[in-house]
Amino acid sequence: MQRGGDGADARAQDMQRQTLDALHEGLQRQTERTAGMQADANERLRRSTSLELAAAREAIAALRTELVARTAASLADHTRAQQDVLQNGLQNASLQLTASIESLTRTVNERLEALGGHVHERLEEGFRKTNETFASVMARLATIDEAQKKIEGLSTSVVSLKELLGDKKARGAFGEVQLEALVRNALPPDAVEFQATLSNGARVDCLLRLPEPTGRVAVDSKFPLENYHRMFAADVAEADRRQAQAAFRADVRKHVDDIAAKYIIADETSDGAVMFLPAEAVFAELHAHHAEVIAYAQAKRVWIVSPTTLMAVLNTARAVLKDVETRKQIHLIRDALGRLAKDFTLFDKRMEKLATHIRQAHDDVQEVAISSRKISGQFVRIERAEADALRSLDTPEDGA
Repeated sequence: MQRGGDGADARAQDMQRQTLDALHEGLQRQTERTAGMQADANERLRRSTSLELAAAREAIAALRTELVARTAASLADHTRAQQDVLQNGLQNASLQLTASIESLTRTVNERLEALGGHVHERLEEGFRKTNETFASVMARLATIDEAQKKIEGLSTSVVSLKELLGDKKARGAFGEVQLEALVRNALPPDAVEFQATLSNGARVDCLLRLPEPTGRVAVDSKFPLENYHRMFAADVAEADRRQAQAAFRADVRKHVDDIAAKYIIADETSDGAVMFLPAEAVFAELHAHHAEVIAYAQAKRVWIVSPTTLMAVLNTARAVLKDVETRKQIHLIRDALGRLAKDFTLFDKRMEKLATHIRQAHDDVQEVAISSRKISGQFVRIERAEADALRSLDTPEDGA
């Protein structure tokens, strides 16, 4: 029984396999047939599409041709209209431009005529001013020529002054001349003595004779310049410049010592002396950069002065001399004031008497005026009375 069942299953499986194979072959044949049909359909569709595309191309070409023709016609019409409008606009613009050009030409001509008048006036004024300027320039040139001559003379004088200051003896003489000129212009002759010899045999350039307690003040006009010039020379090295500064300070100190030793003498001169520097630049250099030298000179009671500061000293001395002379003449001034007081008292009395006479004369004038008014009134009344009498004589009596 078991063997019979196994055979039936095997036959059933064979039948199923045969069925499946047959179905597979049928599906394959159907697929091939479907693929052939699809290829035919695609071919037909391609041919149809090609035909339709060709027809569409022809229609588009025809439409394009028609559209181009219509567009060209429209453009031609539009172009003709635009040309007409443009032609009319150009004609109008030409007319307006012609009118504007004519107006502008007239305006330009008027402006040119006015500008020509102004230019002519300006040119005439410019020529006139140029002539005046030329005349002024010529006058200035003449003045410059004169100034040039004076400058040349001044240059010669400066060169001479430089040569003068370059020599020590000539420089000393120049200082003495300048000192003498300043002192003579400021003080009276009896208050100064030049080249005075002192008891120690020293000769001082100038000796001021001032009242006590100042007494006689010696003034020396020499000054050292060699090292001073080296200090400011352009071709000097810095080390040499410092050396020149030290030497300049030493020169001034030595000069201060010499003045203090020779010109300050007890019971003969003042307890101080004056060192005169004719150059303001040297004086300024000492006070600006060498204060220790100034302090040293003051300790030695030697007063360093320049022409400017010497004038202040001389003005002070002149005021002192004037005050002393005033004190000497005080009794004469007192007597003169007494006499003036007496004269003024007499003048006051006479002035009072004159005032009394003036008042009396005024009163007399008032009384004379009153009398004049009374007499005038009487004359007026008399004239009125005579006029009334004459009128009464001229009038006829009643019943005549």
